Amino acid sequence: METIKHVFQVDRREINYLRVIIESYDGMAVVRTIDPHAALIELQVSPGCEDLIFELVNSLRKNEDIRMVEVFL
Repeated sequence: METIKHVFQVDRREINYLRVIIESYDGMAVVRTIDPHAALIELQVSPGCEDLIFELVNSLRKNEDIRMVEVFL
């Protein structure tokens, strides 16, 4: 099964927090750090879970004021 990949630039201090929160939704997505210095992370989203993961991302942005800017490489 192929995952859908999205890359985000975030605040470096938030990488671990984002990993814990996103991966706590068991089997929906995995967070991979691409470049810790540039604070680039990749979300590998399971097919069919895109809507739920993006609801979570939008909630983190809005309610917790976490900066997550999607980067297109």
